[in-house]
Amino acid sequence: MGVGPGDPELITVAAQRAIAAAQVVAYPVAELSREGMAARIAEPWLQPQQRRLPLLFPMVEAAAPRRQAWHGAADAVAACLQQGQSVVFLCEGDSSTYASASYLLLAMQQRHPQHAVRLLPGITAAAAAAAEASSLGWPWPLALQQERLLIQPTPDAPEPLRQLLLSCRSSGQPLVLLKLGRRWLWVRPMLEELGLLRSALYGERVGWPQQRLCPAEQVPAEVRPYFSLLLLRPSWPDVLP
Repeated sequence: MGVGPGDPELITVAAQRAIAAAQVVAYPVAELSREGMAARIAEPWLQPQQRRLPLLFPMVEAAAPRRQAWHGAADAVAACLQQGQSVVFLCEGDSSTYASASYLLLAMQQRHPQHAVRLLPGITAAAAAAAEASSLGWPWPLALQQERLLIQPTPDAPEPLRQLLLSCRSSGQPLVLLKLGRRWLWVRPMLEELGLLRSALYGERVGWPQQRLCPAEQVPAEVRPYFSLLLLRPSWPDVLP
């Protein structure tokens, strides 16, 4: 179930009802000793009598520990279901877009297909950032008319990003780059080099009290938080109000 990017008020009514009906509230954590961000978002809607079930989703590149964690998470949820307990799994943003819920869904289908699963969508950070930007005086529709919108994590190396930016500049395709973080050190200079810096908005911790959203040219080239993104609009359609 997607709980949105950060603001508890962006949780859907369907998600609130699902949380209220659950006996067990599961959520991903990078370490079992840490609080999960999805749980923090949903905190106002959780009830004292509900059991909380943190599930380990390690932030590592190796495939084996990630698969092991996903299988363990599916087994833990299935154990609750077999005891007759209702379970809701919280994830940031939308439950199908670069989401921890997707891995749990696939692991449940593989290991425990007898249990029915229902996915509830949520608001993505990209959608929230665009709406907030428009509210702050920077009208920023993510996509208009026949435009194709590309949303993807920021590439790990400069050259793939350069090719992507050149393609977007040539076609006018709007682009959302997620997880800028430390990559902003070289992403910003590249945007400036290609003449795209003034066509971009920068956002970090969208939906949280410490949210930052501003023109990208106002953010120096330095390491930024993991939860940061870029909205890029190289051009606009010919027919506009």
